[in-house]
Amino acid sequence: MARSGLCWNDGCTGGLGFWGANGHDGIWHIALSESLSKGSFLMPIFSGQGIENYHIGFDLLLALFHKISFIPIPNLYFQVIPPVLAFLVGLLTYKFVLLWTRSEKASLWSTFFVYFGGSFGWLVSLIRGQGWGGESMFWSMQSVSTLINPPFALSLVFLLAGLVLLLKLDEKFSRWIFLLCVLSFGILIEIKVYAGILALGGLMVAGVYSLIIERKSLIIKVFFTALIISFAIYIPFNKLSGSLIAWQPFWFLESMVGASDRFYAPKLAEAMLAYKSQPVIGKFVLAYGLTFVLFIVGNMGTRILFLLRKIRLNDKVEILIYPIIAAGIIIPTLFVQEGTPWNTIQFFYYSLFFTSILSGVVIGKWTKSSRLSAFIKTLVILLTIPTTIFTLKDVYLTEKPPAVLPATETEALNFISRQPDGVVLTYPFDEVKSKNAVSPSPLSEYVTTAYVSAFSGKQVFLEDEMNLDIMQYPWRERRSLVGNFLNTLDIDSAKTFLEENNIKYVYWLKDQHARIGDKELNMTLIFSNSDVTVFKVN
Repeated sequence: MARSGLCWNDGCTGGLGFWGANGHDGIWHIALSESLSKGSFLMPIFSGQGIENYHIGFDLLLALFHKISFIPIPNLYFQVIPPVLAFLVGLLTYKFVLLWTRSEKASLWSTFFVYFGGSFGWLVSLIRGQGWGGESMFWSMQSVSTLINPPFALSLVFLLAGLVLLLKLDEKFSRWIFLLCVLSFGILIEIKVYAGILALGGLMVAGVYSLIIERKSLIIKVFFTALIISFAIYIPFNKLSGSLIAWQPFWFLESMVGASDRFYAPKLAEAMLAYKSQPVIGKFVLAYGLTFVLFIVGNMGTRILFLLRKIRLNDKVEILIYPIIAAGIIIPTLFVQEGTPWNTIQFFYYSLFFTSILSGVVIGKWTKSSRLSAFIKTLVILLTIPTTIFTLKDVYLTEKPPAVLPATETEALNFISRQPDGVVLTYPFDEVKSKNAVSPSPLSEYVTTAYVSAFSGKQVFLEDEMNLDIMQYPWRERRSLVGNFLNTLDIDSAKTFLEENNIKYVYWLKDQHARIGDKELNMTLIFSNSDVTVFKVN
C-alpha cells in the first residue's frame, strides 16, 4: 500500500506506481476525497450530478484529515492512514477478545488470524504446479489485502469499537459509553454499507434474544438507536440503493469453478450448469453442495477451525457474531450487485473477519490445555501464512507496478490543478487498448479509472465507467455524446456540446483529437508536452 502513489524508479522517469487494486479503487477514493475537501458533493467523474448510491464516510474523513493536516490526499491515503488503521484493527481485536474471553492467548491468536489469515489457494496452486499464489482463487480477498480497501479496514475499527463499548455497557451502564456505542454502529453504514447491514442485523438478533430470554433491553436499545442514525445518514445519498442488488443464486459458486483465473474445475462447472438447466435434484444438490464446501473451506483456510467451537446460547457476543457470519455467507451466495456482480463478496469479508476471531479463541483454548501445544501452533502458523507471504511477494512487492501515471501526465495534471475550477473533457476509455497494454500500463490504458479527476482536482465530464455503472449513473448516454462531439463535422453542434456541458478544459493524450480543429472550436492550447495537450475552451 505504502509504495503506491510514489515514484517507482530512479529519477521518477517512470512516473507514479500503483500496486494491486490501488490502480482503480485507490484512484477513485482520491478523486472523491479531493472533491469533498472543496465542500462539493458533486460527482467528480460525472460533472454536474450529485453523489448518489455510495457510502462516503471514509472519503469524508479523508477530506477532513487533509483540511486539518494539509497533507496531500494521495499521501494520506497511501502512506499515512493504512498503518494507523492496521494498528487500530490489531489493538481493538486484542482488546475485544480479551474483554470477552478474559484469555490473553485467545486474544493473541485472534489478532494473528486477523492479520495473517489466508485461503487454501496456495495449496491448490502448489498441487497443480502453479507456484504458491492463489489468494483469491476462491473469490474472496484475504487478510493481507485488508489495507488495499481502507473503507473496509476503517469499518473494522468502528465495528470493533462498538463491540468493545457494548461489553463495557453490559458491565456498567454509562450514557456517554452508550452514545459512543450507538454512534460506532450507526455510522458504519456510511463507511461500508456491507458492514452496516450485517452489524445492524447482528444487533437485532442479539437484542431480541436478550430481551426475550434474559428480559434485558440494552442491546435492543442500541440496535434501534443505531438504526435511526443509519437511516438518517444513509438515505440522503442512497435513495435508489435497493435496486443495486440483484437475485442471482450461486453466481460465485458457478464462476469460481468456471473461470480460469479462479479455482477452475471445468467438468464440475459443466455438471452444475447441466443439473441446473435440467434439474436432477439429487445430483444438483451434490454438485452445488460440493462447490459450496469448496468455497467455504477454500476461502477460510485454517480459520475453518472456528467450527470446532460450540455455540453458547447464553453468550450475547456469540448470539451477535454468528448471525453476521451466516448472513455474510448467505447474501453473496444468493445475490450479486448490478454492474459489477462480484461486489457482494464484500459481505463475506466480515464472515472471514469474525471466523478469524473465533478461530483464535479455539486455538487459544487448545494451546492452553493440550500437550501438543507446540505442534499445533507450528502447524497452524505454517498452514496460515503462505497466502500472506506469497501475495506480498507476487503482488505488492514486485519490482515494477502493474499501473503507472506517467511523468508527462503527472506534469499535465499538476498544471490543470493550478487552474481555476472547471469541467474537464477527456477521451473515452478504450477497452481494446487496455487489453493490449503492456505492464506497467499507463492508467489511461489500465482500466477505466478516475485518475484525471484525482490528480487534477477537477470535475471530469465522464470518467471511471466502472464505478458509474455500480452507482447506476446513465454514463452510456454521455459516452455517446462525447463520441458524437469527436466525430461530428458540424462546428455549431460541437460548440453547443461544449457550452451546454460547461466544458472548460480538454485533456487529450498523444494522437487523441476531434475531427474539428481546436481553432474552429474556439479552444486555446494552454499546455503541451510529448504525451499530453491541454486546451482551454474560450
